[in-house]
This record gives sequence, structure tokens and C-alpha cells, in this order.
Amino acid sequence: MQKSAGSPHSADGAAAAHEMAVRLVPECLILNFDGLCEPKNPGGVATYGYAIYRGSRKLCDGFGTVGAGMFGNDVSNNVAEYTAMIRGMERLLSAGYSGCLTVRGDSQLTIRQMQGRYAVRAKRLAPLHEEAMRLARTFERVEFEWVPREQNEEADALSRRGFEAFLSDHGAEYRSYYL
Repeated sequence: MQKSAGSPHSADGAAAAHEMAVRLVPECLILNFDGLCEPKNPGGVATYGYAIYRGSRKLCDGFGTVGAGMFGNDVSNNVAEYTAMIRGMERLLSAGYSGCLTVRGDSQLTIRQMQGRYAVRAKRLAPLHEEAMRLARTFERVEFEWVPREQNEEADALSRRGFEAFLSDHGAEYRSYYL
């Protein structure tokens, strides 16, 4: 008896079964994030940006202000980085997504703390780390990856848009306080 092509017992059938299994594995969404604190760190204006992708297709993005030292906020670039990561995960969860997620950022400190490789020592970061970990546990699977700055340009540009938006609203106050 000859095996028909496509049978799971033939070489072609095994390849077809593998291809089908690969298609059934859900593709992880990718959350790229970045934050900044300017003109000084800590104590400057902290803003964030994030972009969410499925493969090469952008699903959404966001940016905003975390706070400003001139308003008495205890902010730093790492506070902005954590806020960007948190806002991105919150956006996904509010849209009903809790599947596989790859979180990418160019902050080695933030990524390695989320991986458990670095301790969280700064008091201002501890509650943000706890919140990010709480959110991460709601996803089916989550991985944290450090990427070089050159591979995080879009999230960086979004955090800069947040900074520009802040200046548009508070430019005179910013100039009198920081410059």
C-alpha cells in the first residue's frame, strides 16, 4: 500500500503537520519602550513612549509625561523607562490581550531588573518594578529583551514627542526653571 502525499506518516505529511503546528503557535506581540529625563537626570522632565507590533505591523503606540522635577515630582530616566513599559502593558491588557509578549527596551537596568538579574535598589523604582512585574504575570508568556539604542529609535522618538508635548504646555515654566 502506497502512502499518499499529505498523510502524517509520509515525509510530506510530516512537513505539512509541522507547518500547521507552527501556524497554530500564536505569534508574540512586541512592546518596544523608552523613556527620557531632560534636561537633567534625575529631576528633569520625564516622558515615555512605546510602540506595539505584531510582526512588522504596528498595532498602536503611545507617549506622555511622567512628571517633572520643577513640579516636585521624583523623576529620573529609569522612572520614565518603567512608566513606558507599564503604559504599554496596560494598553494591551485594556484591549483584552494577555497572550505572548516580548518586551524590548534599551535600558539595561530596567530589562535586567525585570529578568531578575539585577536587584532593585532605588526606592523610587521599587513600586514601579512591582507594578511592572504584576502586569507581566497577567500575560500568558512574557520575555524581556535588551536591544541596542539603534533598534529602539521609534520608542525613543515617541518619548521625545512626549517631551515636546510637555514643552508645548509648559514651555515658559520649563525655561524659567531649568534654563
